[in-house]
Amino acid sequence: MSFLERLSSYRAEEEALRWRGTFTDYLELVRQNPNIARTAHARIYDMIVAAGVETDADGKPHYKFFEKEIYGLSDTIERLVEEYFHAAARRLDVRKRILLLMGPVSGGKSTIVTLLKRGLEQYSRTPEGAVYAIAGCPMHEEPLHLIPNELRPDFEAEFGVKIEGNLCPSCRLRVDEEFGGRIEDVPVERIALSEERRVGIGTFSPSDPKSQDIADLTGSVDFSTITEYGSESDPRAYRFDGELNKANRGLMEFQEMLKCDEKFLWHLLSLTQEGNFKAGRFALISADEMIIAHTNEAEYRSFIANKKNEALQSRMIVMPIPYNLRVDDEVKIYEKLVQQSDLKHVHIAPHALRTAAIFSILTRLKESKKQGVDLMKKLYLYNGQAVEGLKDADVKELKAEFSDEGMSGLDPRYIINRISTALIRRDTQCINALDVLRAIKDGLDQHPSITPEDRERLLNFVAMARREYDEMAKTEVQKAFVYSFEESAKTLLENYLDNVEAYCNWQKIKDPLTGEEMDPDEKLMRSIEEQIGISENAKRAFREEILIRISTYARRGKKFDYHSHERLREAIEKKLFADLKDVVKITTSTKTPDEQQLKKINEVTRRLIEEHGYCPVCANELLRYTGSLLNR
Repeated sequence: MSFLERLSSYRAEEEALRWRGTFTDYLELVRQNPNIARTAHARIYDMIVAAGVETDADGKPHYKFFEKEIYGLSDTIERLVEEYFHAAARRLDVRKRILLLMGPVSGGKSTIVTLLKRGLEQYSRTPEGAVYAIAGCPMHEEPLHLIPNELRPDFEAEFGVKIEGNLCPSCRLRVDEEFGGRIEDVPVERIALSEERRVGIGTFSPSDPKSQDIADLTGSVDFSTITEYGSESDPRAYRFDGELNKANRGLMEFQEMLKCDEKFLWHLLSLTQEGNFKAGRFALISADEMIIAHTNEAEYRSFIANKKNEALQSRMIVMPIPYNLRVDDEVKIYEKLVQQSDLKHVHIAPHALRTAAIFSILTRLKESKKQGVDLMKKLYLYNGQAVEGLKDADVKELKAEFSDEGMSGLDPRYIINRISTALIRRDTQCINALDVLRAIKDGLDQHPSITPEDRERLLNFVAMARREYDEMAKTEVQKAFVYSFEESAKTLLENYLDNVEAYCNWQKIKDPLTGEEMDPDEKLMRSIEEQIGISENAKRAFREEILIRISTYARRGKKFDYHSHERLREAIEKKLFADLKDVVKITTSTKTPDEQQLKKINEVTRRLIEEHGYCPVCANELLRYTGSLLNR
């Protein structure tokens, strides 16, 4: 489809969204689908659920609505949806609270709000998310507000829909003067929520308290019409264009809310508790909107320390938004930010972003008091990796140890800034993990809030991330040296398991070629077990544990393979690599390779490029670096 055809199609889609009728027509729509008259909170919750919910093996829900932009915060998102959005959609008391997202900079607070705004815009354009309003109302009012209070119990009994709120001053005047009280004739139209057009989505940002006017929130008198209408209390002489007016039926974002002057915050008291606010010389004006604000921890602590803020504080639901603590998800954040830049054409070597992610996650973790758990083990566990001697229960215990873990450390913005520096400085089309770590290290001196003590700690984390990268680099090269590494590992594993089974069951094994019965190959089994420090005395217990694991897998209908036992996988890899080490070392470090070595280097380079995502530049750099590591 060409662009002009797409443009024509878009115009047709927009035209199809338009609907206009009378209040009588709208009542028929409500009878057919009472859901169109739901509250703003219910609409937002339905929007989130409509995007899809998946339940993992532990029974925890994962909301797809947030997954494309928010990484590593599944626990936080689950709590946000269940404790606030779901409860508010059911008309529980939490909907009478301001949702305050509190957390460190670049933690995802603004991204969550942006997702909700863009989501509402798209959802209101679907049949399920359709929103209807009194035509011409400056506040896009729910048409059911036209029904007099005395008749609402009868309406609720017949239609099963609860009505909350009253007509705005502008609509009340129109009903009386234009329609002579005949609410059946009042025009109703379908609206599409839009932040750009200020329909159902508002944003309020604090500025200089001396110059900012409360009219930004609640609207203002139009003095040019006073002479025509004769009074400031005439709705026609008032502009209902404040953010609270325009955000009705949807959502209002209160940016950096706690930096705002107190007089602005008091307006939110009655809006949150009673669903109305005071504007001009009118009675309280009804508004159905979710108020979502965000701030950082320091400002929040200062806010709650002030006793004058107790009333407002009691009308808030504070939702901590910590930094991500999973390496895999941190890599996704960096990949997303790089893709959004103009430098996406620069090749980033495998493990470069992962090494940066390991460093940044280390800065956010807290040292555990649990014996045998250091920061690296904690990082592995949080990332879903198996750590010998630790189980899922230990992960829950570690997460419960510090309620504020993830609320400090280096933010993704700092890391991506350093990656950007590395991308721009290097006179090449490729950067690797060492370039990124070097840029991070250089940037520590330029960071204004890093003390000398912090710098020492962070340099230690750079060294830890470097050691992790060294292991990844060696493993990558050694795997590339083995043609079909997975097949080799699988063959070695099966050979080992055959011998272990025979050993534990006091049986012999058959030679695959001669058919002769032989004792289990103790030399083979020990050559593998010694790679991970299994002593002679501990070998039987280790082998029996392997058989128990195989039996458990079989009972559950799962296949036991090379990745099913973390320590055995490590032992198999180390055994393969130990057999290869001298070949790799000689081949990668020689300055004048012979014909055979050159052929091997070219073969390994090709495999790194085709199977592991390297380019010719970073593949050669990796081989040189790995050669130097193996020669140390």
